[in-house]
Amino acid sequence: MEFWLRYIKQHKKGISIFLLFSAVFLCMFVLYHLPVEAVWYPTLLCTIIGLFFLGADGKKAYQQHKRLTELQKSVAELLYDLPPVETIEGEDYQQLVQKLCEQQAVVTTQMSERYANMMEYYTVWAHQIKTPIASMRLNLQNEDTDFSRQLSEDLQRIEQYVEMVLAFLRLDADSTDYVIKEQNLDEIVRGAIRKFSTQFIRRRLRLVYEPLNVTVISDEKWLGFVVEQVLSNALKYTREGSITIFLEEPKKLCIRDTGIGIAAEDLPRIFENGYTGYNGRSDKKASGIGLYLCKRICTRLGHTITAESEPEKGTTISIDLEQRKLEVE
Repeated sequence: MEFWLRYIKQHKKGISIFLLFSAVFLCMFVLYHLPVEAVWYPTLLCTIIGLFFLGADGKKAYQQHKRLTELQKSVAELLYDLPPVETIEGEDYQQLVQKLCEQQAVVTTQMSERYANMMEYYTVWAHQIKTPIASMRLNLQNEDTDFSRQLSEDLQRIEQYVEMVLAFLRLDADSTDYVIKEQNLDEIVRGAIRKFSTQFIRRRLRLVYEPLNVTVISDEKWLGFVVEQVLSNALKYTREGSITIFLEEPKKLCIRDTGIGIAAEDLPRIFENGYTGYNGRSDKKASGIGLYLCKRICTRLGHTITAESEPEKGTTISIDLEQRKLEVE
């Protein structure tokens, strides 16, 4: 109904002119005292013929409107398959649309090439920088002093930042290396704990962890990355106390710390890209990318990640690992 109202409104000028001409003929016949039937019958006949052609034209316009509406929901390339037109104005508009599509295709190709070159450069850089990191780690293993342990922690932080860069690049790649299968959650958690074991010892933080004895459907590498990021944040913002790793039914992995917590106004936005909040701005080192990556990875894996926190009392990050349909971004 909306289309027909718009169609009549679009053709109101022609309809008004037809009615005006009919009224003029009718007035002329009346003024000259001619039989009114002589104008009524031709007017009625012309009206019927006009309505027939108007209906046929309206049906054709409706089909074109329907086709164009379908094309709007399709990819840009399908805009080249526009319905035929019979007016000069329509042809001009179609040529304009096709020119815009061609320009968009050129810009898209250029942007894709630039993005591919950037991806290649940073991927190579991330892999190359791992070589000196590994060499430095081997050299530090020969010493066992407070200074060497501090350097090892700093080196581990650098390595973690490199992994974040690789994760950031891979998330938007056309191809992924997900291997979704049944995983032993304890093996993933223990792997993350081992990476940060020296920090627990040096900071004298207590780790509360008992075997979870559960398997989950996920990707080992990407889920391990998420657990490491959450554990790293817990260590970063916990000066004293403990970090507890436990499982809530049915399969919700929780990592709770006794750190500085998160302000109530920051809590809804901690998973946004680049958002650091009050604590991050105070720390001067936070990038606001870690939890954002965790959120996107969990979405890709079909998991959900949430946070509960209270300032000066600690934070609990929960990762719901219950099997569900995987989401594609």
